[in-house]
Amino acid sequence: MNYRQLGKTGIEVSEISFGAWAIGGSWGEQNDDESVAALHKAIDLGVRFIDTAAGYGEGRSEKVIAKVLKERSEKVAVATKTPPAAGPWPPSPYCAWEDRYSETYLRENIEERLRYLDTDCIDLLQLHTWTRAWNRDPQPFEILKKLKNEGKVKAVGISTPEYDQNAVIDLMKGGFVDSVQVIYNIFEQEPAAELLPVAQECGVGIIVRVAFDEGSLTGKFHSDHKFGEGDFRNGYFQGDRLERSIRRVNSIKKDIEGSGLTMPQFALKYVLEHPAVSCVIPGMRNVRQAELNCAVSNLPQIAEEYLLKMRDHTWNRGFWYSGK
Repeated sequence: MNYRQLGKTGIEVSEISFGAWAIGGSWGEQNDDESVAALHKAIDLGVRFIDTAAGYGEGRSEKVIAKVLKERSEKVAVATKTPPAAGPWPPSPYCAWEDRYSETYLRENIEERLRYLDTDCIDLLQLHTWTRAWNRDPQPFEILKKLKNEGKVKAVGISTPEYDQNAVIDLMKGGFVDSVQVIYNIFEQEPAAELLPVAQECGVGIIVRVAFDEGSLTGKFHSDHKFGEGDFRNGYFQGDRLERSIRRVNSIKKDIEGSGLTMPQFALKYVLEHPAVSCVIPGMRNVRQAELNCAVSNLPQIAEEYLLKMRDHTWNRGFWYSGK
């Protein structure tokens, strides 16, 4: 396993880290014993950073992680996320930050995160979403700064709103965040235009999520693929979205022939090729997924000719979750 720095936080992360959404739920049935085994295997293989959230099974993911880390001697950093208080997701331009991320709410939620993770200090606390409307007065980060000074959190970050990832660029330039969690993959290449370069300039750590485009970029889906009950991808790939994704992935497969990498290996290695990226956090629901994902770290870099070919596969879908 190779390691990188998470910006200026002083936190060293494994470049392949553990995405813990699926072990909390929303990806179909998940057995806690399998989740525990996957976490242990990932740590055995060198994973030293885990990303979770309050919303991943209403704390279920956090509790499973806490259980495993109590059984390990390795130093493993954990990032979690606090969602905004009740209201539209993502927050609308008309939402007031005082209603969604008030100091009282943030303190109460973070105390819950500390309890669920069974720790005195959170390595990285991220706000789970944002709206550009708050950029002129980003007071929630002033509140988080107080919590840093109080020793409740070591570093603070933000997870980009899916529909407007560039909304966080001003926050990076203003020094409000230590890290940003961003959607970046072969289809979603827009962050390479400005967000990633700004992160480099400002020393902000970059955590990449959705490297597999919720599974399509593994190349394993077929046109009549069915997702299990309770799997959020039933909505993500609704209508003809899955069929269109498969067609595009098949085109990518042709372009990576001769690279020496499988489709999922290429998808993970692709995002790690950008120098701004600190780590990528694919989901690992079982031991086998942990083994396959972690092995990518030690594979050779992608040859320039294949990286250049990927530019033709950027897919501007707008806001994927509503409409085409």
